[in-house]
Amino acid sequence: MNIDSLPFPLPVEPLLEVKGLPYPLVASGKVRDVFDLGDALLMVASDRVSAFDVIMNEGLAGKGVLLTQISLYWFARAAAITQHHLVDEHAARIVELGKIHPELQHRSMIVKKLKPLPIEAVARGYLSGSGWKVYQETGKLFEYGLPQGLQDSSQLPKPLFTPTTKVASGHDMPIDCADAAKLIGEELFQRVHDLSIALYQMGVERAEAANLILADTKFEFGLDEAGELYLIDEILTPDSSRYWPREGYAPGGAQPSFDKQFVRDYLESLDWNKTPPPPPLSEAVLAGTLQRYIEAYSALVVIEG
Repeated sequence: MNIDSLPFPLPVEPLLEVKGLPYPLVASGKVRDVFDLGDALLMVASDRVSAFDVIMNEGLAGKGVLLTQISLYWFARAAAITQHHLVDEHAARIVELGKIHPELQHRSMIVKKLKPLPIEAVARGYLSGSGWKVYQETGKLFEYGLPQGLQDSSQLPKPLFTPTTKVASGHDMPIDCADAAKLIGEELFQRVHDLSIALYQMGVERAEAANLILADTKFEFGLDEAGELYLIDEILTPDSSRYWPREGYAPGGAQPSFDKQFVRDYLESLDWNKTPPPPPLSEAVLAGTLQRYIEAYSALVVIEG
């Protein structure tokens, strides 16, 4: 799929900063800016690109649109498993927003005001990334014992839940399930655990139909004033998940992925100490990265029957 065949327009220039809105800015992350609408929050996905916790000077025009549209697709499917943070009549409210701010229509979500839990819920079906590094050092995946002889990108005997702390800046840190349960309470922890595995399995089934492997992913949850649990933030996007092509999959090394790994690999090839200021990204790197996001959208969403 190319840009012209997408069911929504992508901008020519990247949106790096959301300006001119009459709503208070309440939070700004590496990718998303959040504004207070009064009865709800407006979550806008920018085109900012970060790697190694550093925001690049260049943006990726359309990345925020693609991330938002993938999330909206998954939130609709996840509604069969759990309630989520999108407001009622979300589509109609987004259309109204687009009449005033057309540049925001396809990259925004209007969401309920909820209190995020202080953990991120990570579900893993394969040994990769930080999990592979820990296994090499300890023979375990954090607190879980694993068979000997597994390789980088090996499938795990069953999906495992490996929560992390959630920090405003820097790296989230792994936390044992027992400590996570102390943070949020045993009953709530068990619900988050079970929902995370169920949502991961939902993603695995869809990925298989698209000839992809969903290696791992992370979810976030929040509570309303009554203590009701909601799925929040983004869900099963290339930024929050590790997708691999099923064709050519072979344990024993890193796999090609549908995310900003293209940017990370490029930066790793440079003499850069991974602290600001970042080096410039070439047009070829930006174009290659955007194409991977388009391919992820096409595989996961467009071929849905």
